[in-house]
Amino acid sequence: MRRTRILTTVLALAAGLLAGTPPALAADASTEVSISADTYTWKNARIDGGGFVPGIVFNRAEKNLAYARTDIGGAYRWQESTKTWTPLLDSVGWDDWGHTGVVSLASDSVDPDKVYAAVGTYTNGWDPKNGAVMRSADRGASWQKTDLPFKLGGNMPGRGMGERLAVDPNRNSVLYLGAPSGKGLWRSTDSGVTWSQVANFPNVGNYVQDPSDTSGYASDNQGIVWVTFDESTGTSGGATRTIYVGVADKDNAVYRSTDAGATWSRLAGQPTGYLAHKGVLDAANGQLYLAYSDKGGPYDGGKGRLWRYATATGTWTDISPVAEADTYYGFAGLTVDRQRPGTVMATAYSSWWPDTQIFRSTDSGGTWTKAWDYTSYPDRANRYTMDVSSSPWLTWGANPSPPEQTPKLGWMTEALEIDPFDSNRMMYGTGATIYGTENLTNWDSGSRFTITPMVRGLEETAVNDLASPPSGAPLLSALGDIGGFRHTDLTKVPSMMFTQPNFTTTTSLDFAETNPGIVVRVGDLDSGPHIAFSTDNGANWFAGTDPSGVSGGGTVAAASDGSRFVWSPAGTGVQYTTGFGNSWAASSGIPADAVVESDRVDPKVFYGFKSGKFYVSSDGGATFTASSATGLPSGDSVRFKALPGAKGDVWLAGGAPDGAYGLWHSTDGGASFTKLSNVEQADTIGFGKAAPGASYQTLYTSAKIGGVRGIFRSTDKGASWTRINDAAHQWGWTGAAITGDPRVYGRVYVSTNGRGVVYGDTSDAGGGDGGGGTDPTPTPTGACAVTYKVTNQWSGGFQADVRLSNTGSNAWSGWSLDWSFGDGQKITQAWNAEYTQSGSAVTARNVGWNGNVAAGASVSFGFTGDWSGANARPTAFRLGDQSCTVS
Repeated sequence: MRRTRILTTVLALAAGLLAGTPPALAADASTEVSISADTYTWKNARIDGGGFVPGIVFNRAEKNLAYARTDIGGAYRWQESTKTWTPLLDSVGWDDWGHTGVVSLASDSVDPDKVYAAVGTYTNGWDPKNGAVMRSADRGASWQKTDLPFKLGGNMPGRGMGERLAVDPNRNSVLYLGAPSGKGLWRSTDSGVTWSQVANFPNVGNYVQDPSDTSGYASDNQGIVWVTFDESTGTSGGATRTIYVGVADKDNAVYRSTDAGATWSRLAGQPTGYLAHKGVLDAANGQLYLAYSDKGGPYDGGKGRLWRYATATGTWTDISPVAEADTYYGFAGLTVDRQRPGTVMATAYSSWWPDTQIFRSTDSGGTWTKAWDYTSYPDRANRYTMDVSSSPWLTWGANPSPPEQTPKLGWMTEALEIDPFDSNRMMYGTGATIYGTENLTNWDSGSRFTITPMVRGLEETAVNDLASPPSGAPLLSALGDIGGFRHTDLTKVPSMMFTQPNFTTTTSLDFAETNPGIVVRVGDLDSGPHIAFSTDNGANWFAGTDPSGVSGGGTVAAASDGSRFVWSPAGTGVQYTTGFGNSWAASSGIPADAVVESDRVDPKVFYGFKSGKFYVSSDGGATFTASSATGLPSGDSVRFKALPGAKGDVWLAGGAPDGAYGLWHSTDGGASFTKLSNVEQADTIGFGKAAPGASYQTLYTSAKIGGVRGIFRSTDKGASWTRINDAAHQWGWTGAAITGDPRVYGRVYVSTNGRGVVYGDTSDAGGGDGGGGTDPTPTPTGACAVTYKVTNQWSGGFQADVRLSNTGSNAWSGWSLDWSFGDGQKITQAWNAEYTQSGSAVTARNVGWNGNVAAGASVSFGFTGDWSGANARPTAFRLGDQSCTVS
């Protein structure tokens, strides 16, 4: 889902990339520009999905060739051999960040090596550049680009309609593109190299979501929304004669040309009062299917209809599966089975509660069945089963009351496609993932089909903040839309996002440097607290209490020892507290909405920045004093951090192109700053493990150095820099956060605006192994005892606590406990331990802060799980090779 991205990520981009401020003077450091290069291996910290997938496109000529588009995170190609997605637009650079938003994709059925992407994120001023059409002759491995004279909106209202871009299936040098903002219909006759407006197309559209929106986001004309060719009206090499075009106009939604685009006319007899989100042609039966909604989507439908148009006779038939009065959603997702003409499916895209709905007909819409239906309200029967074990966070940690279920079938389901070569395979996009099935025809036989995430490799989260503590989990993330995750293994999907509370967007997080079990996060929530705390390194959370007036997360800082916190929330001024936020007091001397951070050594020292001024508190955040430092950026697009292990060592990055912009360093707690002359622009700063032989921690930044934009590393306090990314790995905008890993030299975690958390490992000697896992746990020796207790049990679920005691004579420096369930129980979430489960076999391991267990001491952990039939406790536990006594 993308509601929060519109409000948080876009505003951050607008502030960070577009805002201008008066120039300011700054002192230059006596360093010279020295840039080298390093070879890095780049991967994603796996989340698998996390954002809206509005489009899925199968090639009609080659089996297993499919593409997916995201609203802000680029495009992907399906890799059948591994059942994964390969990112295709990581080469989009900083200056063209808007081109990571993909409004449409088209795969050439004549030459399957060719693929096209219409790119651009916003049609208003948030994106300073126009849109473009990117073309590839090698399936997206490399691209050429044609800039357009207008903007495109991959993250605008209506982005689930489509596809707006289409290749003529008979003469593949001809392409059409539907434009927003009243720019009309466009055509290329040279395989996307040049484009011109179709001057005689009669309607540019008129539908806007909210005419009163002064930002231009919801008030833009959604324009021309899809193009569909009737391939039966052409021959190979000749232009297809009949073309259908969908327009965002409730009274005139569908137009047709029968002379290869020379003339156009409104399709006679068409329904009115709705927008046609999709137009899908079943050429074998001569039927054009249309999915209608009263709104443009992707999350705001109220009413909807499905219609069928007979291309030979011009007859219109309402084939809606339910009466109009019974719809509370619009129809959008629409597909036909190319192997079984007459089979058609559609989705109720904005049925948020209790769930989305998918409809299926095998007689051209004459009769329908549903993916689920009520038996006796609120109970429901599903034609499907869902297995989200590969992405367990898709349950959201929820335990809803019927008729809601978890995981949900989905929401914002505007993309729905049956594989044109395989009637059993279907994929559909949601606000959080791609789901799919490979036994779809079970639907027709009365048996259940299985839905699983088909999203591995597609990473689509917007990252607001990152932290890599010195112990415990190597990575904590603050994300838009899905809150954030605690990664104990970068190569595996975490079992759950941060919950209790579950923020829609986490805006900031921090940990206590010398006590990293203590973590704090803040974020946005429609109703409820905006701050949460953890005492076990982010494995489990509890909500704090908001001071009066809080309306959003803002930024937060933890004292170095975790004894106190300073919070700068939206809606009220900066606040401080001792303990875990049961009560707050207003900080004095610092303006509202300042960015706050903590010194990493002195627990009483906190820092702030607002509008060119740096602020310092030495009494735990009660009072702040403005520093006399000058020459800092006058705007608010600034990120700064204090260096671990060195009191008062502060680095500050930020600014704007028309003012002070770069990287500053202070060694006196912000009393003065020195600007690095060899850094032209910088937007983030982070620290990681020192290089072999170096005493100062490694610096990382997203910056412009030596005229080159990139991700840079310095092992000598910024005297020289190494660019560690390359032209193929740029990820658009990377200006929100960066951090190195304090345990692995060379490893860096980079925030993106839609491509998730990217991490890199160096090929330098002493660099990371690239695996991203945790350090191996030592095998403890000596006697042990286990107490296993089910503390709560309900229908289908339970909670258990485990107490592991060291009854031997030697201390443990790490532990790993194994057991097996006898009744098929399955762990769903654990705290104070990491776990793996394969079948009935479970292994629980220590986390960073509870690995040391003295002789005679014990450690406890707990978990929740699923059960059915019986829930007997395990009878045997092993600690390495040692059997434990059980009580």
